[in-house]
Amino acid sequence: MICSIDPSRPDTWEGNISITFDIEWAHDEILLDTVNILEQAGASATWFVTHDTPILGRLRDHPWFELGIHPNFNYLLNGEKKNGSNAEEVIDVLMELVPEAKSIRSHAMTQNSNLLDLFKKKGLTHDCNHFIPEQTEIFLRPWKLWNGLIRIPYFWEDDVTCMYEKNTSIEGLVQRKGLKVFDFHPIHVFLNTEHLDRYEQTRRLHHNPKELIKHRYEGEGTRTKLLRLLQQVKTRSESSG
Repeated sequence: MICSIDPSRPDTWEGNISITFDIEWAHDEILLDTVNILEQAGASATWFVTHDTPILGRLRDHPWFELGIHPNFNYLLNGEKKNGSNAEEVIDVLMELVPEAKSIRSHAMTQNSNLLDLFKKKGLTHDCNHFIPEQTEIFLRPWKLWNGLIRIPYFWEDDVTCMYEKNTSIEGLVQRKGLKVFDFHPIHVFLNTEHLDRYEQTRRLHHNPKELIKHRYEGEGTRTKLLRLLQQVKTRSESSG
């Protein structure tokens, strides 16, 4: 889990695989679909929360799951106050839902030095807002910021993968050295998204899972990649155990 990563202790991140999910206001059935996959695989994960749902209780009670927050500052950037009149209010709403949260990834990865200090002020310890695509092949590691906040860069995101022409296989990524943090979205897992056109063309059905499932891709997509990643995690765990 993201909150367990300590830059001074390579054993907490070197050679490990961290799986994260941005919940993104997903319908409960769509969110449960992903939760069931993780539970059946016996894998740990960090869930970045966007909204209240009864499923938070299930996630919270799971010993291998961590709840973080996923605030949306985009409205403020557009001059709107739909979910708070300032950044602190936006964070406070989510911290009321997930008071135990230690990890944060902003919607659209919104960040700046003032926000980073605000995250620290609110008791958050791990920031996951730095995306460095796996295509760069840069060796990643966590580090501490000026205020003690631990920065956790991530190198793979399901929707971004859909935009790149060339992507390393899941098996190849697992073999990489350094910090390996994956970011999935339940909606893309449910759809098995292979191209963002599938996501955009089904927007009107995103809260109608009974109809949306009819549009699930049957080939290689986000869902199959998650399943393959979980199999890799299981294989590595068994070999090391």
